[in-house]
Amino acid sequence: MTTVTFRRTVEAAPAASRQASAAAVEGREPLRHLAPNWFAVVMGTGIVANAAATLPAQFPALRPAATVIWALAAGLLVVLAGAWLLHWRRYPEEARAHGRNPVMMQFYGALPMALMTVGAGTLLLGKDVIGLSAAVAVDWVLWSVGTVIGLGTAASIPYRMITRHNFNPDSAFGGWLMPVVPPMVSAALGALLVPHTPAGQLRLTMFVACLAMFGLSLIAAFVTTTLIWSRLLHHGLPPVGMVATVWLVLGPLGQGVTAAGSLANVAPSALNSSDAAGFQMFSLLFGIPTWGFAMLWLALAVAVTWHARKSMPFNMTWWGFTFPVGCCVTGSTALFQHTGADLFAVTAVALYALLVAAWAVVAAKTVGAVMRGELLATAR
Repeated sequence: MTTVTFRRTVEAAPAASRQASAAAVEGREPLRHLAPNWFAVVMGTGIVANAAATLPAQFPALRPAATVIWALAAGLLVVLAGAWLLHWRRYPEEARAHGRNPVMMQFYGALPMALMTVGAGTLLLGKDVIGLSAAVAVDWVLWSVGTVIGLGTAASIPYRMITRHNFNPDSAFGGWLMPVVPPMVSAALGALLVPHTPAGQLRLTMFVACLAMFGLSLIAAFVTTTLIWSRLLHHGLPPVGMVATVWLVLGPLGQGVTAAGSLANVAPSALNSSDAAGFQMFSLLFGIPTWGFAMLWLALAVAVTWHARKSMPFNMTWWGFTFPVGCCVTGSTALFQHTGADLFAVTAVALYALLVAAWAVVAAKTVGAVMRGELLATAR
């Protein structure tokens, strides 16, 4: 018995040593597992700032605080973009593996939305720091780059899903929306740049392009949402590590309402008066019913999360509690601006409080997990 035990110990030692060495190497190479889902940190942080800029109730010190959060989001974007480029240079195989993974490839949509979120924050809040001209220039660059990448993800990721993977009926999850939502973000945030586009055909083209991207993303998101709804009804909750992705459905819903309202705001600068009036009506006829469905999904997401709360491990999907809620805040704000109904103002403020609370919790957990070396040990 002693000989056998000793032999097993000796045989196990090299394996244990190899595992320890691998763990040590990973500890010295945190960029090896840096995945595109990390850009959700920028999205979730940036929306806290952007939603505050137009909130119906402007509290004391809200705008200065929002400006600080925008600066934090901008700094995170610079750091993550640089780290991700370095990741691609040092670990090209790991980087390409993310694009082949049927789950992780969905989160390539986070990069363009992070770019455009920071760009819009620069125009809404950063102009107080760097001036309007510089803010417009920065927003144009980030919006343009984000739009090109976002259109690429909206086309390429579904194509890869169709041609390179086979999915079971229970495979659908909220992350499937990530690649197709960026054009909706382009529409909503591009509307802010319409007044800064030269009048005439250029401005009209910008407006029409935003409207086309609104439709592109809207229809793709509605189709995908029906798949997610069907998956939940027929197969129950997703694995506990992915429950937070149920909240992602709120993103295209809230952003769609925001885009409709934003395009209606700038329509008079690009269209004749009768067409512009039509967009005002459209923003309500589309926005209010869609907002109603978003509130239904919000209730469902809260109930599902409460049901699974004791078994949900922390991972990067928890950032799904932030940006989608922020989209509902901006959507509610847009409806308040167009209707004057206090219902939307109260909802916007209440959801903003929820957004700030969720961001504080998720950000604290993220910092703690990074300090402990957990999140960058593997792609999560």
